[in-house]
Amino acid sequence: MIDLYYWTTPNGHKITLCLEETGLPYKVHPVQIGKGEQFKPEFLAISPNNKIPAIVDQAPADGGKPIAMFESGAILIYLAEKAGRFLPTELRKRFDVLQWLMWQMGGLGPMAGQNHHFAGYTQDRIQYAIDRYVNETNRLYGVLNKRLADREYIAGDYSIADMACYPWIVPYERQSQKLEDFPHLKRWFETVRARPATVRAYAVAKDVNPANAPTVNDESRKILFGQKASKG
Repeated sequence: MIDLYYWTTPNGHKITLCLEETGLPYKVHPVQIGKGEQFKPEFLAISPNNKIPAIVDQAPADGGKPIAMFESGAILIYLAEKAGRFLPTELRKRFDVLQWLMWQMGGLGPMAGQNHHFAGYTQDRIQYAIDRYVNETNRLYGVLNKRLADREYIAGDYSIADMACYPWIVPYERQSQKLEDFPHLKRWFETVRARPATVRAYAVAKDVNPANAPTVNDESRKILFGQKASKG
């Protein structure tokens, strides 16, 4: 059994996508980040960076004590290796998947996240910052669109690279992007969206957060964006 510590964000959706695709049994433990639940000591023991998602594998392959994991990219690799799916073992194919996973972790996710922050979360509108991250998101969409011009999925076969990228494209309108400008990406997006595991994963999100309550309001803004180094 995988214990999944989760909230309904793109990084959280990556892991439900993977768990639904692999069929690994899991139990969701909601972590309401807008209420500061990610700072509870019991969660920090699993995820010291106070971010979701995190997992605890109660039955690791080595038969030892439970394994706790944080960082969504690391979790995707762990789950793919545990299931023996969605991450090839052949050298070239494996690193093709891993380089695009790292592209998402280091580029698409952070840049789209800053896009969300400056365009939607800040109280002070800083046009330079908005333009900077909307434009960079657009550039990254273009990179992905070009990659998908001659293949169905990012690394050929469906993989954890697709699972990592898809949730960050879902809020494309919030990111001031038009999928019609990126026809290969749009085709890929619609293909992934139609996968039964994707449908199930987003149904989990509705169960956890049925009202699709906003993560950020005046109270939660202080919790999410006002943190400094802990003195503890």
